[in-house]
Amino acid sequence: MISNWSVTLGSMVEAVRAVRRTSAPVTYALIVLCCLVFLAGPASGLNPAYGSGEELLLAQQAYFRRWGVIPAELFDGSPRAALTPATALFVHGSWVHLLGNMLFLYVFGAMTEERMGRVHFALFHVGCGSLALLGYAVANAGSEQSLVGASGAVSAVLGAFLYLFPRARVTSLLPFLFFLPLRFPAWVVLPFWVALQWLAAGRAGQGPGVAYLAHLVGFGLGFLYAWARFGWATRVRAAPAPAPEGENQP
Repeated sequence: MISNWSVTLGSMVEAVRAVRRTSAPVTYALIVLCCLVFLAGPASGLNPAYGSGEELLLAQQAYFRRWGVIPAELFDGSPRAALTPATALFVHGSWVHLLGNMLFLYVFGAMTEERMGRVHFALFHVGCGSLALLGYAVANAGSEQSLVGASGAVSAVLGAFLYLFPRARVTSLLPFLFFLPLRFPAWVVLPFWVALQWLAAGRAGQGPGVAYLAHLVGFGLGFLYAWARFGWATRVRAAPAPAPEGENQP
């Protein structure tokens, strides 16, 4: 199963200018690494070493089984399988899967990294992402499908962002409102996203699709980590993004 990133809300932190001014080398390094791994692998379709047509499809399946999490094999004592919750974070199944994850990591990861610190953020990203995949594997221990993607780790970043920057303004495109751009604080948008993931997880079948449970586990871990580390005394209460040009910040 490919842990695809569901961009249901089309959410973006309003002032991307603030992200560009943020020092976040770990976030940018993770993005570059994921992109390089994808381009070199068979899922991109750009590496001629993997062939084309049916040969390419077989190569993709073998690649995902090698580097992705297979719940039925994870607890069999194999050292290779034990490492897959970490390796799977850097493998993506399609261009949409990759770009969705990297977009959200870029927007929400930079400010979260600056708040946490580089080393802590790197460990946080890999640790929470691996635990999110592990949580999905435990709940689906008999599954033979491969689970890949950074969705659980990115969800953890969203959880931490919600705790650290609850009033940061987020611009959302809501389908049922004809994709009109509306501005809401993060404490409105992100819990709504969680609710959608929860509902989707309840309807998820056994076929290939989205690992919504990994999203939920990652989000919860990220929020709890930020709460445990920073506590209420050091919580950032105001939106860190500056107002658009010509507008005064309250």
